[in-house]
Amino acid sequence: MDRINGYARRVPTWVVYTLGAVPLAFLVWGAVAGGLGVDPVKAIEHQLGELGLQFLLASLTITPLRRFGLNLIKFRRALGLLAFGYVALHLVAWVWLDMGLRWTEMAADLVKRPYVILGMIGFVVLVPLAVTSTNAAIRRLGPLGWRRLHRLAYVAVLAGAAHLVLLSKVWSVEVLIYAGLAVLLVALRLLPTATPRARSAA
Repeated sequence: MDRINGYARRVPTWVVYTLGAVPLAFLVWGAVAGGLGVDPVKAIEHQLGELGLQFLLASLTITPLRRFGLNLIKFRRALGLLAFGYVALHLVAWVWLDMGLRWTEMAADLVKRPYVILGMIGFVVLVPLAVTSTNAAIRRLGPLGWRRLHRLAYVAVLAGAAHLVLLSKVWSVEVLIYAGLAVLLVALRLLPTATPRARSAA
């Protein structure tokens, strides 16, 4: 595990950002080339939202992995910002491409459609996390205040998973895996971590 951690420390974070942008490039290419099926708008909207959830889940696995000795903490910020970026693009696709800027209909959906409400909650709680992702914000809030604020990421992942589950007409294995991972990560967050004395004894 130490060898893997050593390799990870040598990987610059820009590599994560670059790799994280690859799915977006393929999605844009598919839209231009007409390879997104009979309903490209829905395909764009769905894939952006799914990518956002995937990167959010990936960012939240960093802390549990540290308990097993795998230290990828330097990549957590990049994964979180990629998640926010894809979720924001998912929202833009819904507002612009799907709803055509029909604000009255969107306002009605925000009241009567639970999956829209949950999706909006997930996006709203991600906004302050993205805004405070800088080192300056950590210094301003203090480590404890910053950690407390960023617990909203668990609200976001539960809201995002529930949004997907309610939106899906068929609960496929893939959808259930996303939901199960979200619940598992939140449950692991609630489990108390070992104290330094307990870790030393172990």
